[in-house]
Amino acid sequence: MNSSLYLHIPFCAAKCNYCSFNSYAGLDDLHDRYVRAMCVELLQGVPGGGQGRLDTVFLGGGTPTVLSASQLTQILSVCCSAFSISPDVEISIEANPGTVDRDKLTALFRSGVNRLSIGVQSFNDRELRAIGRIHTAVEAIKAVEMAQAAGFSNLSVDLMYGLPGQSTESWKRSLETAMSLGLKHISIYNLTVEERTPFEKMVREGRLQLPGDEDVEIMDGITAEYIAAAGFEQYEISNYAKVGYQSRHNITYWENRDYFGFGAGAVSCLNGSRRRNTENPKEYCHLVEGEKSVVIEEETLEDEASFRETVIMGLRMNRGVSLCMLKRRYGISIEKYYGEILQQLIVSGMLEEVADFLRLTDKGRPFANRVMAELV
Repeated sequence: MNSSLYLHIPFCAAKCNYCSFNSYAGLDDLHDRYVRAMCVELLQGVPGGGQGRLDTVFLGGGTPTVLSASQLTQILSVCCSAFSISPDVEISIEANPGTVDRDKLTALFRSGVNRLSIGVQSFNDRELRAIGRIHTAVEAIKAVEMAQAAGFSNLSVDLMYGLPGQSTESWKRSLETAMSLGLKHISIYNLTVEERTPFEKMVREGRLQLPGDEDVEIMDGITAEYIAAAGFEQYEISNYAKVGYQSRHNITYWENRDYFGFGAGAVSCLNGSRRRNTENPKEYCHLVEGEKSVVIEEETLEDEASFRETVIMGLRMNRGVSLCMLKRRYGISIEKYYGEILQQLIVSGMLEEVADFLRLTDKGRPFANRVMAELV
């Protein structure tokens, strides 16, 4: 059985104002120790074995590229020792401008990394400062150009809209810049103010002014126009790709298939069992060094709960969720399970059945969260 592997690098050069991920700035002295601990955890493998062959590997964070090229290549080398690797494996790494140079990118490419996702967020310096990014628009463009020069063709950037002080015109200019860079993939997110972030505190205190709903809707329209004109296809709510450049690793999540997770806060989902590691990187290192388990939570989903989760995740993708797959995997008919709720969503034009797939309609996609809430 083929599998996917996620490696969590919880370090950042600086913590952004909107970020709620398990990431930490100012822990440079822990980097070497953390890399050693992750390599030990990888070599210990997964309880019960059954690793299978890896189709995808994803180094995420945090900002993995705050680590040195030698540290990152060491982790990848251990992965190759601990797992069997598919010949056409997709190996992705997240990077931020300001944490990469031509030499580091070249070393990563030579080590087998063949997909790079750069966290740009905006090509407007004022917007970048407002959200706490430490790079400039020029540095972001340079990072893309250096990656291409290092050999990366499968290249993605992240952009965000609905940012403080952002206008529809500045969003249009960010998209124009992104479309001019020869990218194969782009992830576009509407800013969400998460709990326990600086932005959440600023909203509570009335110190954060965000674009209104009308402007955000206009930005949605601008996105659709520019994406289509540039030859990208939307394949998931927030993700767009040229033909053949969809993120294979992320599709694993959206199809709710098995994956391994290593590192602080990483989650594994294997044979219906979900395991989560301790989030604190110092505690993670301490546990590994003491030959103790880093798993702090484990649960086994009942079939119906897993069924609902697979439906919700699958509806994030434009093609939707396969009805035959659901029946084969769970022995459950989606029509019988949801009954009138499903029929109402179809009659109202929010969902549709096309061939073997249940999917959101163009009308339903803007209301995806509401639709999915009906199906939880």
